[in-house]
Amino acid sequence: MKSFVTLFLILLTFCVSAQDYPESYICYRTGADITIDGLVSDEEWSKAKWTNKFVDIEGDKKPKPKYKTRVKMLWDENYFYIAAELQEPHIWAKLKQRDTVIFYDNDFEVFIDPQGDNHLYYEFEINALNTIWDLMLVKPYRDGAPAINAWDINGEKSAVKIYGTLNNPNDKDKKWTVEIAFPWKVLKECAYQKRKPKTGEQWRVNFSRVNWDIEIKDGKYAKKLNPETGKTNPEHNWVWSPQGAIAMHQPETWGYVEFTDEIVGTKELTPRIDEDYQAKIELIRLYNLEKKMYKKYGKYFNKITSNYTILIETTSKQFLISIQAASGKTWYINQDSKLWTD
Repeated sequence: MKSFVTLFLILLTFCVSAQDYPESYICYRTGADITIDGLVSDEEWSKAKWTNKFVDIEGDKKPKPKYKTRVKMLWDENYFYIAAELQEPHIWAKLKQRDTVIFYDNDFEVFIDPQGDNHLYYEFEINALNTIWDLMLVKPYRDGAPAINAWDINGEKSAVKIYGTLNNPNDKDKKWTVEIAFPWKVLKECAYQKRKPKTGEQWRVNFSRVNWDIEIKDGKYAKKLNPETGKTNPEHNWVWSPQGAIAMHQPETWGYVEFTDEIVGTKELTPRIDEDYQAKIELIRLYNLEKKMYKKYGKYFNKITSNYTILIETTSKQFLISIQAASGKTWYINQDSKLWTD
C-alpha cells in the first residue's frame, strides 16, 4: 500500500503544471474627473492603454474568441475606474433585477482580490441593460465558500453605451462599452490595512465576458439549442488573464494590476514581476494533491515530492504547507487554499 501511494504521488506531481505568468497592467492616476456615462471618450481614457485582447478562459488550448474584448483602468483618490469595450453584432439583454445571476445574459464581469490571498474577494457582473450583480466571496467555491449576495458596493457607479440597438435582431450592431467606478471606501474593506493601494502595490484582478450562441426565433433573440440534445449550447467564457480551466474562482491565476501615483500619459512604466509567483503556483499544486489524496484515502499526507524546500503539517482535517520562495520569504497555504506570508 505504501509503495502504491508513493507512486501515485509521483505521477500526480508530473501531471500538474503551473500556468504561465498572468497578464499585468499599470493603473495610472487620472489627472481629471471621469464622467461615468458609458462613453470611453474622455481625454483621460484616451491616454490609458488597452489591455491585451481577451482569450478563452482555458487559454491557448481553445480557439480565440469570436469577438474582441478589452479593458482600460485608472484610479484617483476616490475610485478605481474600469472601461470595457465588447464587440458584438447582436446586442441583447433581458435581466433587469439587481443581484440576478447576470451571466444568464451576455455580460461583463470584474473580479478583485485586494490582498492576493484567495480569500475575501469581490465579484461584479453587468449586462447591456446596466443591471448589476455584486457579491463578496469569503473563499473560493472549491473550498465551500459562502457567497455573500446581500453585500453591495455602495457608491458604485456604472453606465453602458450601445453602438447599435438593443434587442433588435433586424439590424447589425457594432459594440457596447461599459464604464465602472468602484469606490475605495468599499473596496478597502478586504484590502491590506483596510486602505486603498499605495503606489507600487499590486492587486489581483481579472475580467470575464460570458457570451452565448444565439439565433433568431419569431423575430426575437434566443439562445441556440443543440439539435441532438435539445439543450442550450454552453456559454463562451472569454477572459483577460487565462485560468487554464473553466473556473473563474481561481484568484491565484488572475492578473496583476499595479497602481502608481504617476498621472496617466506622463510616464511609461512596466509592471514589476512577482518573483514568488511560481512558488505560489507550486503551493496551489500541492494543495490540489492533498485534496485528491484526502478524497481517495481519507487523510492528508505530509510527504509530497517538490522541487522547492517545503514543510507539511497535517491533522485529520487540516493541513499547512510552507515553501521557501525566491524572494527569501516563506509562503503558506492551507486546506482552504488561503495563501499568505509572514
